[in-house]
Parts: sequence; C-alpha cells; structure tokens
Amino acid sequence: MAVLEAGRPGAGASGRTGGVALDETAAGPLPGLGAVLDGFIEALDEFQIQCDLQRTGAWEISRHHGRSHSPLAWQDSGLLRVAHEVPGATLDPGLLLAGLARAAEARGAGIYQHTRVRELRFERPLRLELHAGELHAHQVLLAVNGTEHSLSPWPTAARAFFTLATATAPLTDQQMAALCGQPLRPFYTIDLPYLWGRPLPGKRILFGGGLVAADSEAELAAVDVQQGEAARGLASLQARVRGLVPALASVEFAHSWGGPILFSLSARPFLCRHPQSPQVVVLGGYTGQGVAQSVYLARWALEALVGRRPLPDWGQPDTA
Repeated sequence: MAVLEAGRPGAGASGRTGGVALDETAAGPLPGLGAVLDGFIEALDEFQIQCDLQRTGAWEISRHHGRSHSPLAWQDSGLLRVAHEVPGATLDPGLLLAGLARAAEARGAGIYQHTRVRELRFERPLRLELHAGELHAHQVLLAVNGTEHSLSPWPTAARAFFTLATATAPLTDQQMAALCGQPLRPFYTIDLPYLWGRPLPGKRILFGGGLVAADSEAELAAVDVQQGEAARGLASLQARVRGLVPALASVEFAHSWGGPILFSLSARPFLCRHPQSPQVVVLGGYTGQGVAQSVYLARWALEALVGRRPLPDWGQPDTA
C-alpha cells in the first residue's frame, strides 16, 4: 500500500486543525452513519495512538435557541447561550497525525511526500500520472481536501476556503470558566456568524471563525495571515473575542494562523465510488468536521474497496 501526499504530511487541514472531534457531520446525523466519535476512539485504541484525547463533550451555542439557565452567556451579534450538550472531544492534532503515520508504516504502508498525482487514468490497472513517472494500482482511495480537490469528478460539488484561528495568551481561571463553562469544553455556534473554540493546555483558548475566499488551489495555498483579507479577518475575530465578556476586553493573543477547508454543497461528506471506476472511492468534504470523520470514514471506504461493507446512499455529492 502506498500513501501519496502532494505536499508533506500535515501541510493541509490535518496539520492546522483545532483538534476538536465531534460525533456528527455538518449536516447532522445521517442514516447508518453510526457513532463517529466512538469509532474514532476505537481506532485510536487499536492503533495505540496517544494524542492527549480529552472526551469532555461539547457545547452547541445559539443566539435564538439558548437555554435560560445557560453556563455561558456572551454578547456576539446578540446573546449567545448554550443550546445543547453533545458528544465531543479535544486532542493534539500533531500527535494524532504522527500516530496515524506510524500506524500506517507499521502495517506496511509507504508514505511518499511531495508526490502529487497529476492525473488518474481509468485503465486496467489504474494508472496514476506523477510528476516523476507513474504508478499502477488495482484500487485507489482518492482523498480530496481544500488544496487537493482538482482530481474530484465533481468540481462544483464543493468550495474551498481559507479559515482563520487565533489562540489567547494564558488566562485566569475566571476567564477560562466564563468562556468554556465548567467543566471546560469545546464549543461552536449553530447559527451565523459562526464561531468555535476549545481550551488549550496552559490556560489558553483557541478561537476560530471567518473565511477567506480563493478562486484556485494556488491562490488558497498563497494566503498569508499577516496580509490582506486574512489579516483583516483575524483582527475582526480577535475583536469579537474581546467583546464576548467584559473579562476579556484586554485579552492578548499569542498565535494566529489559518488553513484550508472544503465545504461540500450538501454539508455531507463525500463517500462514494468514482463514476468512472468502482475501484476508486472518493472521500472528503468534511465541512470543518474532519478530525474524527477522516479516520472513521477512511476505514469505511477501505472496507468498501475490499467488499466488506456497502457505501452509504448519502455519500453521493450534491451537484445541483
């Protein structure tokens, strides 16, 4: 088995994620999906991956459906309060990525970085055109993401953006509780404007929100968080955080960054066979919830390729 990475492992969303693992897709629960978080954690146990997993649950917060007795109460385009408590966890993305790579290599997979697939030819066997030579394969799992979706057979079924994140300097216990509740949990809004966050080690909080549009993969890869629209978006995000509660009015930010995100038109992930070959499965389009889904659904895709499990009806993209 060969893993072909267009850049280096972690160069895309997997290395710049906030590390929040959730149980559902961006489209909510889907028929036959199962418990994503449980399946993800089972995979971590099986592969012996230690990634500082904290299964705390998560807050869904809302301006319109919040509880009257909410553990959180913020001002952000209206009053934000907790609407639901849902399954969720946080983890260290770097440790997860390294653990997955070690597990793959231990099972005989070769990981080849800076090996972009220029074209997939539907011959027997399948032929993958690389920058230097070609590779023949009997089966292919085609993982599409924000910076590598040119090989997708449905170019209009998803849209790539650059999303932004910023981490505070160390906070007081009072500030931490005001933002993450007790016990401390990750959170995300269920209405717009979107905002998400999670506690970090060292009494810090990571916030995310805002999108920078890009017309091409090259333009997306060239976004600089210190310039232009991305810099303005980060300034706006930090201003939002300072306005959530009075205790944060003068909070400092230690780090800011961003990364690619691929929104599927339907908000459902892609998990289906390629229209030109049943030996190619297309996977991706997690719409910001790929930490657990990418592992859970990749196993499903591989089981489908070897005939052990059918693919779901909802995995077909919406191209309307």
